[in-house]
Amino acid sequence: MNIPSNLKYTKDHEWVSIDGDVATIGITDFAQGELGDIVYVEVETLDETLAAEEVFGTVEAVKTVSDLFMPVSGEIIEFNDSLESEPEKVNSDPYGEGWMIKVKISDTAELDNLLDAHAYKELVGA
Repeated sequence: MNIPSNLKYTKDHEWVSIDGDVATIGITDFAQGELGDIVYVEVETLDETLAAEEVFGTVEAVKTVSDLFMPVSGEIIEFNDSLESEPEKVNSDPYGEGWMIKVKISDTAELDNLLDAHAYKELVGA
């Protein structure tokens, strides 16, 4: 299982990469493995400002649909449009081409609430 040490994580299995005040967000390798083959990613919250832990979209796999939760508060400024035609990128490259949204962070102090790679490994039993 791939858990990059340079990222932050949530208990809901989202990952966060920070670049200044912009966070790139996706789901973890563990999450995509549990979901199975992803067939659709829906994000209808582009240009909206959401609080941490609010639902920003859904990911649909062959057997289930799961909500996607905001790791931090902020405005969703970008959606990975390539997932509309190639949702399987979330399975094949969850930390790269399979990223989902970019968020302009409202409160960088919320980043302290996220898990580091070690804590996330403990959470998933890796």
